[in-house]
Amino acid sequence: MATMEGPLSKWTNVMKGWQYRWFVLDENSGLLSYYTSKEKMMRGSRRGCVRLKGAIIGIDDEDDSTFTITVDQKTFHFQARDADEREQWIASLENTVYRHSQAGKKLEVRHAPSLEDFDHKLMETDTYLQMLIDQVQALETRIEDCPDEAEREKYSVIKVTADGLVEAIKHTIVMLQITKESLKEPILNGSPHDQLLLTNDANFSHFGDIKRQGTTLGPPIVTDTTLNGGTGIPDVSYSSSEDEEFYDAEEQKSSQKTTPERELATLMVEGDENGETQVSPPVIASKDDYYDELYDDLDKEDLGSLEQHGSIIAHLLSQVRIGMDLTKVVLPTFILERRSLLEMYADFFAHPDLFVKVVDLETPRERIVQVVRWYLSAFHAGRNSDIAKKPYNPILGETFKCFWNLPDGKSTEAVEDGPVPWATKDSIAFIAEQVSHHPPISAFYAEHHSKRISLDGYIWTKSKFLGLSIGVHMIGQAVVSVLDHDEEYTLTFPNGYGRSILTVPWVELGGKVQIACAKTGYSATVEFHTKPFYGGKKHRITSKVFEPNEKVPFLTVEGEWNGVMYGKYASGQNETFVDTKTLPKFKKMVRPTDQQEEYESRRLWRDVTYNLKHKNVEKATEGKQFLEQRQRDEAKDRKEKGERWETKCFHEVGEHWVYDRPLLKRNNPSPSV
Repeated sequence: MATMEGPLSKWTNVMKGWQYRWFVLDENSGLLSYYTSKEKMMRGSRRGCVRLKGAIIGIDDEDDSTFTITVDQKTFHFQARDADEREQWIASLENTVYRHSQAGKKLEVRHAPSLEDFDHKLMETDTYLQMLIDQVQALETRIEDCPDEAEREKYSVIKVTADGLVEAIKHTIVMLQITKESLKEPILNGSPHDQLLLTNDANFSHFGDIKRQGTTLGPPIVTDTTLNGGTGIPDVSYSSSEDEEFYDAEEQKSSQKTTPERELATLMVEGDENGETQVSPPVIASKDDYYDELYDDLDKEDLGSLEQHGSIIAHLLSQVRIGMDLTKVVLPTFILERRSLLEMYADFFAHPDLFVKVVDLETPRERIVQVVRWYLSAFHAGRNSDIAKKPYNPILGETFKCFWNLPDGKSTEAVEDGPVPWATKDSIAFIAEQVSHHPPISAFYAEHHSKRISLDGYIWTKSKFLGLSIGVHMIGQAVVSVLDHDEEYTLTFPNGYGRSILTVPWVELGGKVQIACAKTGYSATVEFHTKPFYGGKKHRITSKVFEPNEKVPFLTVEGEWNGVMYGKYASGQNETFVDTKTLPKFKKMVRPTDQQEEYESRRLWRDVTYNLKHKNVEKATEGKQFLEQRQRDEAKDRKEKGERWETKCFHEVGEHWVYDRPLLKRNNPSPSV
């Protein structure tokens, strides 16, 4: 006899989305059955069912109509018509779960789960953890904005409980990771029995075909020996569309792509790919003077299977705490990318033509649109990599210099008082310096002398361990100065997230950034969307551009920051706003290491880079440790002498870092200079 019945929507996958179903809850049998319609229910044509014994009911505070049931290694997603209807279903479901979970029936486990199942559940847990963290952050915002003291107190009590829950889940994830790594050790040592638990691609197929093949065992089949006893109650929750119910179809499709097609790029990495626009260097040097095989060769290396480093990663995980700042953690050398973080910041100018075009546009409206266009083009630049690697943490005092030539550049005159004295007036010159070690702050500056446009910025990276992910908060700003229009555009940066750090790491961007010009009043927002657990795509952005004092945007942009973005104007005009697949990338020019100063990035890290390229990890580690120890010794020596570190090219103004000799100061010197 049914305890409750009625319509609910059930999530299938990104192709079919939410589908209407008729549900029947039978408290006596502990089953939630569903049918394609009420008529099919009358005929007994059941589509699927959920066994509620041992199930976990979940809700999303951001959405008052959805809920989940997790049981038998599956998570079912449901949607009621409103909050009241959801509450009715949850109350009945919880009563049923409690009744059957207290029955004390003996369970028989026929098979153990595979490590592939283990990995998938870890990733799923990490996703839900991130959702919970986002909800806690939203609650913090609500507390800050709440004008009523009593209400704020109530919210604060909820937040304390939520924070405790988050920390408990994070701790559990870490323990599960360490346990999983320890379980894999017998496999790495060749135990035939344990090898049955792991397929060749168990660590690289979280979103692949869910059909179990080869030696991998299927999910555990749980039999309730008392309830089943000839009553026809199924052994496990099921759906007639089992192959598509519990996994994101978009993920399945992407996981079947060949390696170069995977979207596993780092945040801002150098792109020296084939097909890149080749620009002739200035006459002051030949092209060969700017070739460096350690950096210019096409690099499609990956880390290989992390199984060979399993014990190292397990040891590393055992040393970190949830929320720990990873800038204080020495990471294994084998996960490093072959260049410094300072060099990565130069990739903001992979499309320098879009940057300088701002100057050529006549109206403030056109210029803000072009600033947004250049900004959205700045994040995709990078080589196709199987793995999201980590760049070197810059050494205090380290610098990086480079320049880009533009196709229409004609001047061969060097800008001797500029940031890169060997760059011409028609080049974009770039300099970066590590101005602080604790906290780690990188300052950078770029200019085009002839066009009279510059960018002055700094970023303070704050990395945190989040369980299965690493979050990198990009604190700081940049100011684009268009001198001939006396305009300054202030912009901020998105956060980065390293996902699946124990398997195939990949990076996505997240957060909302602002772009604004105080003089003209034009502004824009750009939101980098992290991928939800079900539905949606990776790497999505939405942007809105506003006229002064307007709340309705005159331009909206949507798409993927590493793909195609489309613009829609309020006037009805549509356009391809940025197409990163067809944009030409410009090669940056860097002096050979033997011509660089001691603390320039490529010379400083030369031994580490060389040994990483030739897969001599031990030698690379020695070189890295030498630089880090030298930095500690120098800091200790300064402390003993009572000396302060003096920066080379940047200085601090209030809370910001600025370049000492910007284009504005050199072109318009004050009487005191």
